[in-house]
Amino acid sequence: MMKFIEIKLNEKIVFSNSKQIVLIAGPCVLENEKCAMTIAERLVKLTDDLKIPFVFKSSYDKANRSSINSFRGPGLITGLKWLKKIKEKFNLPILIDIHKEQESEAAAEIADIIQIPAFLCRQTDLLVAAAKTGKIINIKKGQFLAPWDIKNSIGKIESTKNTKILLTERGVCFGYNRWVVDMCSLYEMKKTGYPVILDITHSVQLPGGEGTHSGGVKEYIPVLAQSGAAVGIAGLFIETHINPEKALSDGKNMLPLKQLKSLLQKIIFIDNVVKKFEN
Repeated sequence: MMKFIEIKLNEKIVFSNSKQIVLIAGPCVLENEKCAMTIAERLVKLTDDLKIPFVFKSSYDKANRSSINSFRGPGLITGLKWLKKIKEKFNLPILIDIHKEQESEAAAEIADIIQIPAFLCRQTDLLVAAAKTGKIINIKKGQFLAPWDIKNSIGKIESTKNTKILLTERGVCFGYNRWVVDMCSLYEMKKTGYPVILDITHSVQLPGGEGTHSGGVKEYIPVLAQSGAAVGIAGLFIETHINPEKALSDGKNMLPLKQLKSLLQKIIFIDNVVKKFEN
């Protein structure tokens, strides 16, 4: 059965594999308040102009970094304060990822969507704690999972009677320092009925590919985005930055903000065509 997951703010946003595609976007990590505010403001204007539903995302802590010296973010308290300002100023829904079950309640005070990182998608205590907040839970499918294995993570969320679930594909391990996206995975996960998201920027990451930090092949972002939209999915997850070359995390695989408009115009067109015939 096709499921519809709703966020109600100033306008209702509906995640469904049969409805208009939703954009989840923002910088990989909160670098400073001004940078986050500027990116959020530009994304609001862009998505308003294109009339595409939008959820802002960013991380207060990037716990999974290649090096002990890598920038992780401002931390829970400061990060949530900045995200709250963004939420209130722009009346935006917010996606926040958590790494520990103890963070779930604090994140839930701000977040409309709580995200479970891919490497933690089988962590029972984390999944249950997040689900008990009653928020929408976005499960990133682990790089080590087959698409049909995501049902086990779904079951852990559903055990709390929370059925507000999103499923995100972000590539699977393909040899050393490389992910690959199988578009059939999107089709397989759609069989659950839950809305499916494609993370197109982490999918082009080269994890640990540059020794102490990850690399990326961002020129593949449009290829994956258009291919995913052609499958008929609920949303795209895109990390973007004004100047990715100077970003403090994942700059090699983030899309420059100035390139986002032309990409979204193509995505909207493909999404409209696909869902016109599906419906």
